[in-house]
Amino acid sequence: MRNAARHKRHKLKSEINVVPYIDVMLVLLIIFMVTTPMLNSNVDVNLPQANAKSLQDKKDPVIVSVAQDGKLYLTLGTAKKEPIDEEGLKTKVGAFVKANPDVSVLVAGDREGKYDGVYQILTDLQQAGVSKVGLMSQPESGGKNGAAK
Repeated sequence: MRNAARHKRHKLKSEINVVPYIDVMLVLLIIFMVTTPMLNSNVDVNLPQANAKSLQDKKDPVIVSVAQDGKLYLTLGTAKKEPIDEEGLKTKVGAFVKANPDVSVLVAGDREGKYDGVYQILTDLQQAGVSKVGLMSQPESGGKNGAAK
């Protein structure tokens, strides 16, 4: 009789507690649901149009234009757009910004041009001592009669 009572008290359970596994599964499901949209790295981007208002400056901005073929053009204040190379750009814009620290420097990249050209100009402007650079775009609704920053 003692032996039978001992076996009843120490009887082994053959069940598995699955509640902790369900909790882990739900946490993993939430993690995958949040991170999956971030993994999509092949996204078409069409940046040049924006519905932004133009900022009004008291001084005329310095505009660096990057054409589709990669050629550079510089407009200083009210001067006419002139072709320029990278070294000349660094020299002229650096001197102009040192003389007028509050002047706005804008980069206008062609919609069909390569991003590499605009990126290189941003690097050149940083080396020339320009701390703030704006990117120009055409307003969405206004067509081609203004640039927004």
